[in-house]
Amino acid sequence: MSKPALPFAEFVTLIAVMFAMIAFGTDSMLPALPEIARDLGLDDANRAQLVVTSFVLGTGLGQLFTGPLSDAVGRKPVITGGLLLFMLGCLLAWQVQSLEWLLAARFLQGIGVSAPRTVTLAMVRDLYAGRMMARVMSIAMALFVLVPAVAPLMGQAIMQAFGWRSIFLSFVLFATIGLVWLNLRQGETHPPDKRRPLRVASFIAAGKEVLTSRIVLTYMAILSFGYGALFGYLSSAQQVFVDVFGVGDAFPLFFAGIALFSGVSGFINAALVVRLGMRLMATTAFSVILVCNLAFIGVLLFLPPSEVILFPLFLVWSVLAFLVPGLTFGNLNALAMEPMGHIAGMASAVIGALSTMFGVLIAIPIGLAFDGSILPLLIGFTICSLASLLLMLTTR
Repeated sequence: MSKPALPFAEFVTLIAVMFAMIAFGTDSMLPALPEIARDLGLDDANRAQLVVTSFVLGTGLGQLFTGPLSDAVGRKPVITGGLLLFMLGCLLAWQVQSLEWLLAARFLQGIGVSAPRTVTLAMVRDLYAGRMMARVMSIAMALFVLVPAVAPLMGQAIMQAFGWRSIFLSFVLFATIGLVWLNLRQGETHPPDKRRPLRVASFIAAGKEVLTSRIVLTYMAILSFGYGALFGYLSSAQQVFVDVFGVGDAFPLFFAGIALFSGVSGFINAALVVRLGMRLMATTAFSVILVCNLAFIGVLLFLPPSEVILFPLFLVWSVLAFLVPGLTFGNLNALAMEPMGHIAGMASAVIGALSTMFGVLIAIPIGLAFDGSILPLLIGFTICSLASLLLMLTTR
């Protein structure tokens, strides 16, 4: 017997929790990167950033499988299996003794957590479309921002109390909560009569339909540059705050403040997107951040501020940079998914996988370019913002 539909607020909160698996798995590791580098004897501290990017890369690759599988067998079984695989990867990471094995375990975690990330997006598309889908995504993203705000603080607290490996056990607990909530409360949104058999021919046909849509490819490219900028920031954040500005153990507090201030973007988007439209919201956000990036770089190059002024400037810029995902990612996903409702699982898989993997490829050189200053991060962010804006203008 099918479960009745969840109340709107509970459904959106559940979606936010599923999305938050990735944020928690990423951001709570940031304070631990120096400890990981020391504990595993890394000769180059920048290599510890791969603990973040290997996880994100796994989420990208995993989406290619979890989305189509959910079209064939339903949304809930795939999310459940993904969360169990994620927990297995966490238990492996808890025990490993080398960077290589840690990266492998993180990659496995990413593959597992790709299920809640991708399939919940398809679940939203099963129930909503157009601007209402964008509204659901915007509210979910606004709630989701609370996780990046507290994740570094939680990661640091767990690390200081029990060691950095124990962070992975907290992932297991968080995933268990989501797993139980999903299976007890949420009904299946993709009934048997709408499922597509998992055949190679069907897989290829659906993939071809997604990859031959110019509009879908354009929005995927925009998402890739958006993710590249965000992942580049996350990869460099701990080193920028600690090595450049010397904030030490206060880094999670500053990161939490940035996330909380920028969290209003989701509510702003939810309030305005139905009236103004998804394209206008995203285009405006990319235009504003591009101007801010260029202004900040100009100040650094031609009017170098004192250290007392530079840090507050960086914090203001960081808040603006984190506002962009809340004003763009939900809209871009909804725009890309709009013509693909009949193959929502496959579409969300390809869109999520390719945009995430290309985003990681863009972010890795941004993170590894860290040279003790904030300039490489700003330049990388500017390039991504410019590319996103130019591509948005082509959708006219």
